[in-house]
Formats: sequence, C-alpha cells, structure tokens
Amino acid sequence: MDENTCIQLLEAHGIKPTSNRILVVRALATEDAPSSISDLERGLLSVDKSSIFRCLMVFREHHLVHSLEDGDGQVKYEICHRHGDSDDDLHVHFYCRQCHRIFCMEDTPVPQVAIPEGFQMESINYMIKGLCPECARKRGLRL
Repeated sequence: MDENTCIQLLEAHGIKPTSNRILVVRALATEDAPSSISDLERGLLSVDKSSIFRCLMVFREHHLVHSLEDGDGQVKYEICHRHGDSDDDLHVHFYCRQCHRIFCMEDTPVPQVAIPEGFQMESINYMIKGLCPECARKRGLRL
C-alpha cells in the first residue's frame, strides 16, 4: 500500500495521518495475517513500542482495526475490511498450533449465536485451532 492510499484510509476513518500512523497502517496492510505489537515492532525499527500501541488504540477507536486473541495468549490486530461502528470483521480465524500463524477465513462466516435475553453482544472472536495445510504436510498428514 503506497503512502497516499494509507493517508486516504486514515482520513476516511477520521484519523489525522501522522508519519507513525502511516507507517503502522502500511505495515498492517502489507501483512497476510493479523500482527501483534511485537510483530509490528520488529518490522518498524524506527517506531518504538509505545508509539505503535498508541497508533493501534487510535485505529481501534476509529474502527480502522480490530483485535483478536490468537489462541496463544497474544493480541493481534488487523485492518477492518467492513466499515461502520463495530471493530469486528465477522469472519473465522484459524490458528496453527505448529507454526503459530493465524489465517483469516473471510469466506467462512461466524455462526449465529443465540444469547439469552438481557445480554448484549459487542463482539465475537471465532478461532479454530489445528494445523495449517503446510504443517500438516510436514507431519505427513493427508488433507
């Protein structure tokens, strides 16, 4: 994603495009999977961890990113592809226990869940855990 596209994306979400915000949103946009703060810090040597965290909190507040727990105790962030007043892109994620990667399964919708009266759902995190195709092949498992 080029700088102008990053700026347009930030502005479309009501976020002032500072140099750090542009770097962080570009890093998130170029990843194939959700990224942790540590992942971003390793890729953005010129931006410290606290600045990355502040950018992510602004992005969440403006519904540019949503967060998810990766199944291994870390919080990861990814750009929301749907727009609105929710932080969630309601799709399934798959966590590989072997390589620890997360895969977005955007064509797999989160099942509808009936919750008891009086409860109000604000978000849902649907994580499937297992082995990705590459790790399954390495173990000699057939797909």
